Amino acid sequence: MSKRPRCGTFVSSNQFAWWKAAATIAVTLLLLGNIEQSRADVPQEGSESPGHLKQLSLEQLGNLSVTTATKEPEPLRKVPSAIYVITQEDIRRSGATSLPEVLRLTPGVEVAQVDSDHWSVAIRGFGAVLASKLLVLIDGRSVYTPLFAGVYWEVQATPLEDIDRIEVIRGPGGTIWGANAVNGIINIITKSAKDTHGSMVSVGGGSVDQATASYRYGGGNGHGLDYRFYVMGFSRSPEFHADGRNFDDWKMGQAGFRADWIKNARDSFALQGDIYDEDAGETTTFALYSPPSQVTAVGAAELGGGNLLGRWKRVLNERSDFQVQAYYDRTRHFEPEIGETRETYDIDFLHHLILPKGQDFLWGLGVRVSPGNFTQTVPTIDFLPHHLTDQIYSGFVQDEISFLDDRFALTLGSKLEHNNYTGFEIQPSGRLLWNITPRQALWTSITRAVRTPSRLDEDIQLTDFATVTPLPIYLRAVGDGQFRSEKLIGYEAGYRTLMTTSFYLDIAVFHNDYNDLYSFQVGAPFLEPLPSPAHAIIPVFTRNGIRGETNGFEVAPRWKPAEWWELKASYSYLNMELENKPGSNDPSSIPGYEGSSPHHQLVIQSFVNLPKKLEFDQTYRYVSALPAQGVASYGTVDARLGWHIARQLELSVVGRNLLQPHHAEFGGDPGGLVGIKRNVYAKLVWRPK
Repeated sequence: MSKRPRCGTFVSSNQFAWWKAAATIAVTLLLLGNIEQSRADVPQEGSESPGHLKQLSLEQLGNLSVTTATKEPEPLRKVPSAIYVITQEDIRRSGATSLPEVLRLTPGVEVAQVDSDHWSVAIRGFGAVLASKLLVLIDGRSVYTPLFAGVYWEVQATPLEDIDRIEVIRGPGGTIWGANAVNGIINIITKSAKDTHGSMVSVGGGSVDQATASYRYGGGNGHGLDYRFYVMGFSRSPEFHADGRNFDDWKMGQAGFRADWIKNARDSFALQGDIYDEDAGETTTFALYSPPSQVTAVGAAELGGGNLLGRWKRVLNERSDFQVQAYYDRTRHFEPEIGETRETYDIDFLHHLILPKGQDFLWGLGVRVSPGNFTQTVPTIDFLPHHLTDQIYSGFVQDEISFLDDRFALTLGSKLEHNNYTGFEIQPSGRLLWNITPRQALWTSITRAVRTPSRLDEDIQLTDFATVTPLPIYLRAVGDGQFRSEKLIGYEAGYRTLMTTSFYLDIAVFHNDYNDLYSFQVGAPFLEPLPSPAHAIIPVFTRNGIRGETNGFEVAPRWKPAEWWELKASYSYLNMELENKPGSNDPSSIPGYEGSSPHHQLVIQSFVNLPKKLEFDQTYRYVSALPAQGVASYGTVDARLGWHIARQLELSVVGRNLLQPHHAEFGGDPGGLVGIKRNVYAKLVWRPK
């Protein structure tokens, strides 16, 4: 009986008429791009270079600088974590049109589409529309909601062409990032403004992605100040509904900016922001007292918000620097059965020191204050109190100690965090990296992480109708302030090697011990006279009544058999074994947990560079069954044909889910599974070189 309300709506197209104007501008600029082709042979200083459109060599991949593991840049090959990087080139050649679709490329990440505008995205188990054990960041800004403990993927968007890379850490990262980084971290990092000079236009459309358009313009003053701004929008049609309800049409508009300023050799600044508005169709159920019933409603979710983020980095000397980051985020989330407005204020300080004897030391402090206001719209769903401010105060230290001529690196650290639900939480970790040779490394780690309570755990008052005979009976999920943090002790090991210049292999294995997992405790029934008619209530309390373990591994090889051909693959295995703790009488949560994540996932990608500036890319995906969702195993194929018509102009045609007319991937909508359609779309992109 875990209900996590989702958003959705129908909307008239005139509310998003601006994107039609953007599409007109795009076509005009595309024509201008062809006219200017003759003088575009020499790239301007600061513009996107052709190198941005080339695949990294496998050796360059190992030296790629990443920041998610420690908040400081370090080569990927030296990170003692299961980390995977999706580059801009991977995104471009995937043919994806949304962030969840891009994340399908990562081993160990479970991406399942519910309908046109909702996804389940999880790492190493516990799949759900709002996965509570996954932390998602966009340029260091957390998009985890304290109301329902998860991520609203339908409101996470940025022009895919502006993403520099996506860093995905599989496994706990609470020492650096704090609570809720339990099973993994997804960090979406956009390009610096200095890499986006000039105009970029993207327009497209197809059978499901009916219309997409984005426009970005960037420039600079030649003295360290660079900037860009963008607008984007799209309209997506419903997926396949056997009953013909077709409720999940989706429209969105978004705009934003970024400015980067390198003031001098010591100081650099960044300022960026976004604003969005969207309507996303959905259907939902809720109970009524009069007449006693459970109703299904198709309604309109109005979603909007904005954010502003600033960052200052100062180099004190060659062995020391610090960084201060602050952001403000506002969301407006109104569905047929719930409503919330929320503001978030966050500030973080990070100090990096190189100490004697090979020590790389980090420490930091953070404060987050997030006042939220809940609006009750139906009598059977409520959060009490309606107004609550979430507060988190944190500090962390981490020391990386290198020894034996830098062949070994031991990283020790801990996060101390205070929240307004459970007080202080500590999240220590220890990691060991062995650089066997310059081309191969072995690592292992042990980490403690927690998922702190949300309002869903503590304050929910959710009533579901059960039966009307002999009198109305309702089940009521109740948060009564007794929920504790969910806890994880994670054990990991990995091996990565560049076996030859054309073959790279990355392997990770894990064992996770969980305790105090979210569950329900059925209480004693009682009679409730009001609201009339009189009815019986069976209380179901939110508790921490489940424990258990998960085990698995991920294998991700890459092979370049020829200069013009690259193959990537990944296989992920997951086994979950959970049980009720003594005294717990939860009848249904364990099958729901264990049956909502696949045991097996397989992805095979082929990238072929053909003559005449053509590209042919194929992706095969296999996902095993999800019994709790009523979803059978499936395999499907995506294919993309790209053509660089001119130096600045690219046309691509993409077919997705080509092996069947439609297939189900995840449940969550009342009335049965929604089929994800076979679909085709075309996209035209004009960008500076």
